[in-house]
Amino acid sequence: MEKIRISKLMAERGLCSRREADAYIERGWVRVDGQVVSELGSKAWPGQDITLDKMAQRRQTSRVTILLNKPVGYVSGQAEQGYRPAVSLITAASQYKADKSTQRFEPSHLRGLAPAGRLDIDSQGLLILTQDGRIARQLIAEDSDIEKEYLVRVTGKLGANGLAKLNHGLSLDGKQLRPAQVSWQNEDQLRFILQEGKKRQIRRMCEQVGLKVVGLKRVRMGLIVLGDLPPGKWRYLKDAERFL
Repeated sequence: MEKIRISKLMAERGLCSRREADAYIERGWVRVDGQVVSELGSKAWPGQDITLDKMAQRRQTSRVTILLNKPVGYVSGQAEQGYRPAVSLITAASQYKADKSTQRFEPSHLRGLAPAGRLDIDSQGLLILTQDGRIARQLIAEDSDIEKEYLVRVTGKLGANGLAKLNHGLSLDGKQLRPAQVSWQNEDQLRFILQEGKKRQIRRMCEQVGLKVVGLKRVRMGLIVLGDLPPGKWRYLKDAERFL
């Protein structure tokens, strides 16, 4: 057994992201077995107790997570090829009216706000943007088990074993995909439930079984559903809401 960087241990335990861990260590807000650690790159044994100072905890509770119903035509991350990033939709005017009684929008909520998971330019639906590294890791870490649910409109003809292959048996980029839950919602729409999120995964899966995606909408991430949030509108994740 070897010692591991404290920032890595903190991220693995869901205390914060590695970047946040480094910032907290620099400020002396991290303790290992009760002793303050302030040197970047410090290591600890896997079984040691790691705690955050109240200042770090206070900073975490002030960070916001936002649920956006992203329309087609916006990119999830940085602006590209003349298309606007989804974060540009986060304004006081576009906050969902039913949500304004719970928390007021402040420009500081845009600082460090980043998407937790892809939703490509041709897709719409639930996009999570967060300032909280713990939530980002929970949603997009390679070992994440959080389900992502999509409604997918398709054209083409699905072969006899095509549905079975969509559920389990396809590979992308030379690696077998994790089992999925895929079923017909109606005659031209499939419901996908995935626990991973490779680039344009659903579109590429459908291509392998003779289908073309003509519409894709994410409706759920874990326990959080899109619900009646209108396209282009957003709301805050409530204190009582959890993805798991």
